[in-house]
Amino acid sequence: MGITLKELAAALDLSPTTVSRALNGYPEVNEATRQRVQLAARKAGYQPNTRAKGLATGRAHAIGHVIPLSTSHEIVNPIFADFIAGAGESYSRAGYDMVLSVVADDAEEDAYRSLIARGTVDGLMVHAPRHHDSRVALLSELGCPFMVHGRTSEVTSPYSWLDINNKRAFQRATEFLIELGHKRIALINGLETMDFAIRRRNGYESAMQAAGLALDPALIRSAEMTEPFGYRAAQEMMRQPVPPTAFLTSSMLVAYGLRRGLVDLGLTLGREVSVITHDDDLSYLPNGGDVPLFTATRSSVREAGRKAANMLLEVVTGRAAPPLTCLMEAALVVGSSTGRLRQ
Repeated sequence: MGITLKELAAALDLSPTTVSRALNGYPEVNEATRQRVQLAARKAGYQPNTRAKGLATGRAHAIGHVIPLSTSHEIVNPIFADFIAGAGESYSRAGYDMVLSVVADDAEEDAYRSLIARGTVDGLMVHAPRHHDSRVALLSELGCPFMVHGRTSEVTSPYSWLDINNKRAFQRATEFLIELGHKRIALINGLETMDFAIRRRNGYESAMQAAGLALDPALIRSAEMTEPFGYRAAQEMMRQPVPPTAFLTSSMLVAYGLRRGLVDLGLTLGREVSVITHDDDLSYLPNGGDVPLFTATRSSVREAGRKAANMLLEVVTGRAAPPLTCLMEAALVVGSSTGRLRQ
């Protein structure tokens, strides 16, 4: 049988109220006491009764993630899985559960309202923000703490977010290909209704224009980021009268499809054609061994999940006032998929 709250409090010579507040993140408990209580609770294997804790604190000790059916396939996407894994680590350490709701697209707003009205969650994580995302205004109106994984353009009201510097990452990647002598550079992008994809295209276009290179619509594709999409893009573009000599892709999944399509055409990455991808730091889809297979703009999606969850918990527990923001930079890691343009 595990230790009780009263027993833990007695062992620490503190009141049960102080111990409870320390474990639940109340700001009036000083940091030294909080750390002392949390360390003792871990060592003693103390597990609070979630229902009792909720009744005592008025909190659900849960964070909600609402996923529309049209994007429910994202649950098996390694990018989504890594973010959820990272966020889950942070929730678990803080004693919070994750509530994952998959709903019909036209029921998404009702799902948010219901979770908040029933007191099921203390905060919400918003995924895949669109260019002008109405969920920011909705959740601000409902008064529930929330964090956006990404950003949404044309929304001027303040809100909490964590994002990768997508524009800068793709601008630098394009510049790198230009430095290698490439001029016919293709962009294989995600759906451009999504804010991240728009920012990535802006970075690509900025670098091309700064170098005085024409933007050719025939070298730009935008669709859901899947392996078959990458394969089709490679097959179609390389059959153009003047094919690209380099590709910039938005996802490791797309990059693997692109590689398969190029290999089927008898081309070698890094020699006849160059490829740079994004999001290569994934637990379930590693980028080669000691020498990366792909040159990539590297960012850890799992670390983004941890950080976003911690930021949201800071707001939920009252330790910080919103809006909280974090812009993570992506590193350009050179692998074997890029090389100088062969004349």
